[in-house]
Amino acid sequence: MPDELKVFSGSSNPELAKEICDFLGLTLGDASVSRFTDGEIRIKVNENVRGTDVFVVQSTHPPADNLLELLLMVDAMRRASAWRITAVVPYFGYARQDRKDEPRVPISAKLVSNLLVTSGASRVLTMDLHVEQIMGFFDIPVDQLYASPVIMDYFRKKDLTDFIIVSPDPGGVRRCRAFAKRLGNLPLAIIDKRRPEPDRSEVLNIIGEVNRKKVVIVDDILSTGRTMFDAAAALREKGADEIYGSCTHALFAGDSLERLNGSVMRKIVVTNTIPLAAQLDSPKIEVLSVASLLGEAINRIHSEESVSTLFE
Repeated sequence: MPDELKVFSGSSNPELAKEICDFLGLTLGDASVSRFTDGEIRIKVNENVRGTDVFVVQSTHPPADNLLELLLMVDAMRRASAWRITAVVPYFGYARQDRKDEPRVPISAKLVSNLLVTSGASRVLTMDLHVEQIMGFFDIPVDQLYASPVIMDYFRKKDLTDFIIVSPDPGGVRRCRAFAKRLGNLPLAIIDKRRPEPDRSEVLNIIGEVNRKKVVIVDDILSTGRTMFDAAAALREKGADEIYGSCTHALFAGDSLERLNGSVMRKIVVTNTIPLAAQLDSPKIEVLSVASLLGEAINRIHSEESVSTLFE
């Protein structure tokens, strides 16, 4: 095992990569991402990585160029004879397309995993996959981190009396139950909803007592925000006093910022797995950094130590 560890970044989230390097006491690796005149992506690694333990930090949120950048950078590291290449993907895009839920559609999450392996990745480090079985799509080791310790630290600073954790759908109950348990066995409520079409949801019922409660809606991804904001409105109708939201990956697609600012939510807590654009500045958004969590995991992978014990 080489002693040397190097961290490189694509262009999707360089600020997070720099924070990770600050945590590790390293200088961010020298690699450039540019374009040819016709728009093709050009990757150039500007330092020697032969025999080095390399970590490439790149979230794969839209546009698809972010995914292609990651694949090209991993390929460049492989051809430059890096000893091991870990793709650090804080947000793993296409994770919601993890199964064939209707005829003639791709299983995009499986395709992306195949592309990462083919490009030369030795292992993957990611955070809060939409569904954990995506780890089984890979034929290389996958370490999944959870942002919940960072988010829970935020809520622990509040008086948790009368707080209740809410799952926005039945599929998120396991995540929310663990969240509630670690915050002191808080009660749990569930939103019963249906999806008439992609990016649309309708609240049918609320399972649990939320009247005069302070609620935290816990989810992994916020895209258009309709699921969370519709759930917030339904909770307010049922008598909830203060309504907070939390999610790891904040895409804020479409008119989601306007929806948030016009919603009954007091605050939504997100992480920096996806960088927020300047125009998304809002007093209702609280951004927490996961750099130290990713940095510690990188250090443990490099040292061949357990990553799972981070969450025990």
